[in-house]
Amino acid sequence: MKLLHLDSSPRGERSISRTLTQQFVSLWKQMYPDVPVIYRDLGRYPVPAIDEAWIAAAFCPPSQLTPELQSALMISDELIAELLAANLYIFGIPMYNYSVPASFKAYIDQIVRVRRTFVLSADGYEGLLKDKKALVITTRGGSYAGEPLDFQEPYLRAVFGFIGITDVTFIHAENLAIGSEERQLAIATAHEAIQQVVETWQSSTCI
Repeated sequence: MKLLHLDSSPRGERSISRTLTQQFVSLWKQMYPDVPVIYRDLGRYPVPAIDEAWIAAAFCPPSQLTPELQSALMISDELIAELLAANLYIFGIPMYNYSVPASFKAYIDQIVRVRRTFVLSADGYEGLLKDKKALVITTRGGSYAGEPLDFQEPYLRAVFGFIGITDVTFIHAENLAIGSEERQLAIATAHEAIQQVVETWQSSTCI
């Protein structure tokens, strides 16, 4: 059993999404101190966007990969290996322009890869990352849950589901830019929701 912890905010100590994901990880470690945690900081250390060499390599038969094409997939291979190694995922993703930060979109483009995280058969597309659990903590300036301008949760559910991750829980810390009272309430509500997810995962996870 391994936990993959990923932050995508470029902010440091001021980042609320980082604070909330760290709360989950801290609570989880208290219960399972021996469970390894894989950490990746996309906000401070973003992965590169895919380019022409990456596309050529990703769709090239493995037996025909040249050293140059193999090099183009090096980062993708590393990211996918982390996903495959973990059973539980915790993602901190602030809302940018109604969707995800560019750093997280680049991450998605690196991990959604034919023959590695999904396959195409006569029956259609099949995701390969099954029997995983994911918690997505978002931070938002206003209130968008269930609204037409929320392109974040629907997108993430679709893309995670495409690669087989269908057990996804969302915690939205909203109204963070409305006022101090609303901000404090949103953070407190998120803290309570995180505690509930930890307890739910604990009761349903065999380690």
